[in-house]
Amino acid sequence: MATKNRFTAPGLSEEDGTAVASLLQDRLNSLTDLMLTLKHVHWNVVGPHFIAVHTMLDPQVDEVREMVDTLAERIATLGVAPKGTPGALVRARTWDDYSLGRADAMEHLGALDVVYDSIIIAHRQAMEKLESLDLVSQDILIEQTAALEQFQWFVRAHLETSSGSLATAGLHTEADAAAAARKQSNGRSRRAA
Repeated sequence: MATKNRFTAPGLSEEDGTAVASLLQDRLNSLTDLMLTLKHVHWNVVGPHFIAVHTMLDPQVDEVREMVDTLAERIATLGVAPKGTPGALVRARTWDDYSLGRADAMEHLGALDVVYDSIIIAHRQAMEKLESLDLVSQDILIEQTAALEQFQWFVRAHLETSSGSLATAGLHTEADAAAAARKQSNGRSRRAA
């Protein structure tokens, strides 16, 4: 939750600046969590696709870290102190910790697909709210959403069959998506043998 500001960006009321900062703080929390989750996966991925996934994730971590910084600086521009401490993140978040530890690359990719779904949906919801509040902040989220969607595409490319079906389609939990991705991968391995 954003604290009351004493000033904000020119052309915004203090009330609107506080409301925008609150929306952005939620997105900041989500992206900070994503950055840590991606690094966690990077460290804990195993299996035949290890190197592909391991090296694919570091550029995502770097870009998400830049997104976090951009949002924090925008919040500060609006006259509100951004909260970036682990305790503040844990207190404010409405989601559980990433559920996989050391696991096969395909399982992690299945789970990450669900993680990206939730973050992209929440970014889009915030973008809609910002339409009438602050187009500058909305533009930041639009640019970030485009990058997040591209990262999800990279993940989904591993989960998609040549006929276009997605192993994680319609799934909403990390565990279910990981199991579906593992099943699809095992099926591919058996067919290749």
